[in-house]
Amino acid sequence: MKLSQFRFHLPAELIALHPAQNRDQSRMMVLDRKTQTIQHRQFTDILEYFDDGDVMILNNTKVFPALLTGEKEKTGAKITVFLLRELNPESRLWDVLVDPARKIRIGNKLYFGNDDSLVAEVIDNTTSRGRTIRFLYDGSHDDFIRSIEAMGRPPLPDEIQRMREIVPEDRDRYQTIFAKNVGAVAAPTAGFHFSRELMKRLELKGISFAEVTLHVGIGNFRAIEVEDLSKHKPDSEEMIIDEECTRIVNKAKENKKRVCAVGTTTVKAIESSVTIGGLLKPYKGWTNRFIFPPYNFNIANSMVTNFHSPQSPMMMQATAFAGYEFLMNAYRVAVEEKYNFLTYGDAMLII
Repeated sequence: MKLSQFRFHLPAELIALHPAQNRDQSRMMVLDRKTQTIQHRQFTDILEYFDDGDVMILNNTKVFPALLTGEKEKTGAKITVFLLRELNPESRLWDVLVDPARKIRIGNKLYFGNDDSLVAEVIDNTTSRGRTIRFLYDGSHDDFIRSIEAMGRPPLPDEIQRMREIVPEDRDRYQTIFAKNVGAVAAPTAGFHFSRELMKRLELKGISFAEVTLHVGIGNFRAIEVEDLSKHKPDSEEMIIDEECTRIVNKAKENKKRVCAVGTTTVKAIESSVTIGGLLKPYKGWTNRFIFPPYNFNIANSMVTNFHSPQSPMMMQATAFAGYEFLMNAYRVAVEEKYNFLTYGDAMLII
């Protein structure tokens, strides 16, 4: 398929700038692939679609507060640094994006914090916007990370940051309630809809939860620049699937139960580690899996996702899962019915 086939008009007013007051009170569009029907529900109604023995697979990655605002030495120019990946804990080396990039050169020092207590030096230019920086910090690595966490802000997507400031509430809401393994620079947003109360009700109904870790990277939000999707080269992301997860998921598959992947990142992870017999297997490493139509899914037979931006990898994966015509029609309906889109938007359940 071609990039241009995933265009649609997304009115700006449908981009959700704030989370729902309660996590589980978002709207939910339900797509039934068998009957090719669409229902309009609330997210708490997801209880009606799952029964005893079914499994939901969650991505337990935790978002790092990766946005730092500092000042350039001598000039005092404001510089935003987006921490992408720690390259070497001992030498405090990080891959970062900087804005404005044109003002930064190798050798420049950047000062962070109200008291300039954190200092970094630019040591390499890797791309037009990317840099490698070294933090000049003498304390322990744990103290260093705590300093960054205290100063950093959650890296909300650009479309939200352009339209409002990051507020303290975002530290909590730009994170799932089951987040535990730090490493993502973007959140697995389909998980935002799950509250503790809803998860308890699902457990009481007999639904099990399995957890994978896929540290979501910035590549999910970079524009795809090739018309022929088979030529797109996605970034790699670190992932872990442990024995306990595979045991829970494979038992449900063998018993022909419903296996629901919560989010496109979860789907990416489980589709990256499949046996010849179509079962999930443990894995620890990296994946650059890019899923677009047509694609035969091996593990999940249902999926929770959000409403994504045009021509995004997440939209393409949802299209592969639901079917191209069905999903594109659902998006047209979502615009007509004024569903909320993107990070803090409403949910879609594909069964």
